[in-house]
Amino acid sequence: MALSREEARPPTLRERAMRETDLEEVMRLERAAYLFPWSEGIFRDCLRVGYLCRVVETRDAVGGYAIMSMGAGEAHILNLCIRADLRTRGIGRHLLGWLLKRARAADQDWAFLEVRPSNRPAILLYQSIGFEAVGLRRGYYQAVGGREDALVYRLNLRTWQEPARSGS
Repeated sequence: MALSREEARPPTLRERAMRETDLEEVMRLERAAYLFPWSEGIFRDCLRVGYLCRVVETRDAVGGYAIMSMGAGEAHILNLCIRADLRTRGIGRHLLGWLLKRARAADQDWAFLEVRPSNRPAILLYQSIGFEAVGLRRGYYQAVGGREDALVYRLNLRTWQEPARSGS
């Protein structure tokens, strides 16, 4: 089913630092997106230790979030989640690009992330930005009936080409 022009247009978004007061909405998104979500304590710890934690807001609620750690020349994308009704509108790409720009500005050489092999939409996004698969972590994720591996992806931030800004 094709989206109407209005439905396909990205909603008005505001991007900002995540705050503790966002955690109720962030947890609602996290639980809706994942069978085995992060706990609220993990999000609180990420805020407490100073990881780069961002949210995107629509007019009515948090529409997505991302968390990245940095150190020793490496950025690690720890979590990136976009509300289901907002996916495929470029919001995840925008938020990921924002993180990568911040990592490069902080003199990080590489960006890393893990992704479930079953998460094809995320893999296609990461590959389209320039991430390359460099490894496998066996049994990394909790899964129904056991564990699921994680693909490890890497992006060279020194050679990464930021996408050109669109006119919209």
